Amino acid sequence: MSPRKTTTDDVDGTFTAEERAAMKERAAELRAAKKRGKSIEDADAEVLAKIAELPAEDRAVAERVHAIVRAAAPDLTPRTWYGMPAYGRDGKATVFFQPAAKFKARYSTLGFNDDALLDDGAMWPASYAITTIGDAEEATITALVRRAVGDAGA
Repeated sequence: MSPRKTTTDDVDGTFTAEERAAMKERAAELRAAKKRGKSIEDADAEVLAKIAELPAEDRAVAERVHAIVRAAAPDLTPRTWYGMPAYGRDGKATVFFQPAAKFKARYSTLGFNDDALLDDGAMWPASYAITTIGDAEEATITALVRRAVGDAGA
């Protein structure tokens, strides 16, 4: 086995073009966050603008996810996270939507990070594949988001 290069200038084979683009988007988000105000309306508009850029199939699902999350957990602040719609508190992204087109996947993903209160024994899902959202999926997403933020009624 040949030794592997470990220099930082050799990123070929380490990250895909999509992953590098997501990291660049995150760096830009952090720079922009320092400059903008903390208005929830501004944050919501930024997320909706990002959703509007998505391909039609992803956009339809993302719009529904956005509406569901905002209704289920209005105290979560919308934001972009690695170029994806996300919702959280205290600068953390608790819930995020990963469009299928982002990483050329066959489905979009609704994901939850470490601060989501979804623990269920020794093992539980932290992300869910989504291809479309009907009434049953809306109910599931609502319950998951409420549970993730500690809503006892979930």
